[in-house]
Amino acid sequence: MPEAVKTDLEAKASKLVDSILKPMHVKPPREDEQFNYIVDIYTKWYRNYFYFCAKYRCPGPNAISPFFEAKFARLDYIGNGRFNLSYMRHTGKWCEIYPELSLEECLAAIRDEPHFLP
Repeated sequence: MPEAVKTDLEAKASKLVDSILKPMHVKPPREDEQFNYIVDIYTKWYRNYFYFCAKYRCPGPNAISPFFEAKFARLDYIGNGRFNLSYMRHTGKWCEIYPELSLEECLAAIRDEPHFLP
C-alpha cells in the first residue's frame, strides 16, 4: 500500500472514530450495569488489513476477563485507491459485502449502515 494512501486512511478513520463513532456508541455505564458495554472504539492495522475495533468492559462477577476486543469492520486495500469492505458476522467470520469502494465510500458505509455497528 502506498504510504500516502495509508496516511490518508489513518487520518480519515481517526476523524470518523473521534467525531461520530465514539460519541454515538461510547456511553457511561449505569451504576448497576451487569452487561458488557463499549468503553472505547479505535482502529488498528493487523497484517494487510485495517480494522475498526470496539473495546468492551465486562462488569459481571463471573466475567472471564474484565475487557475484550471485537473487530467490527475490515478494509482490505486492493489498489488504485480502492478497498474491499467487510463486516464481522455473528458466526465469527468476515463477510465482504462491498468490493472495490473508495475510502470515502467505505467510511460512509461504516458510519451509516447497520452491518458495521460495534
